[in-house]
Amino acid sequence: MVYLWRYADEAGVVAEGPEMSFGSQDEAEQWLGETWPDLLERGISAVSLFNDQQAIYGPMALAEA
Repeated sequence: MVYLWRYADEAGVVAEGPEMSFGSQDEAEQWLGETWPDLLERGISAVSLFNDQQAIYGPMALAEA
């Protein structure tokens, strides 16, 4: 199984982001935990996690609480 993130901007429009794939959901979530501030700086406001073409969850906002 391949896990990947899809990105959206503030308006909910699909945004360009790093094209990374992961072997597990844990790896994908760990990567996001380390890089979400950089994604925000690039104009990405939300992410969704997919397993191949199936949505696992999201969109999830990246803004600090």
